[in-house]
Amino acid sequence: MAWFAAVILVASGWLVVPAVAGAQNVAFVTMNRILEDSPQAEDAMRELEREFSPRDSELVAEREELQRLRDRLERDGDLMNPSERADLEREFSQRSREFRRAQESFSEDLNVRRNEELAKLQRRINDAIVDLARERDIDLILTERNVLYASDRIDITDDILATMQRD
Repeated sequence: MAWFAAVILVASGWLVVPAVAGAQNVAFVTMNRILEDSPQAEDAMRELEREFSPRDSELVAEREELQRLRDRLERDGDLMNPSERADLEREFSQRSREFRRAQESFSEDLNVRRNEELAKLQRRINDAIVDLARERDIDLILTERNVLYASDRIDITDDILATMQRD
């Protein structure tokens, strides 16, 4: 029964300490901080902004135009002749559908590109971490996942950020 409890603890990540206790040199990295503060992350965000801001501006303009059409329908709809009102309602419906499609396409494209940039960034971060670990002869590097406490003495996040600043 004790072996079953140990398997459960290992699987859930709660039995990390005994594995770490035998390590010669242990370090800790706050991945979220590196993902937010590295110059490569900032470059990726600027690139996404540059790439997607024209489409975003088009969507904003179309949303404003749809609002103007809706306002016109509400304000002047009762004063219009039936065919003019029907034409305006048809235009509003058609443009609303096109807008929703464009918005969905934009979101999908942005998510794909964001994931691509994130994957590239994570590869660069991992390479920097491994390089630093080899350079300093670090046996084990932990991240914030499943770590309850890490002393500042073993936190090498600033060192990884400095390495990424040089790249």
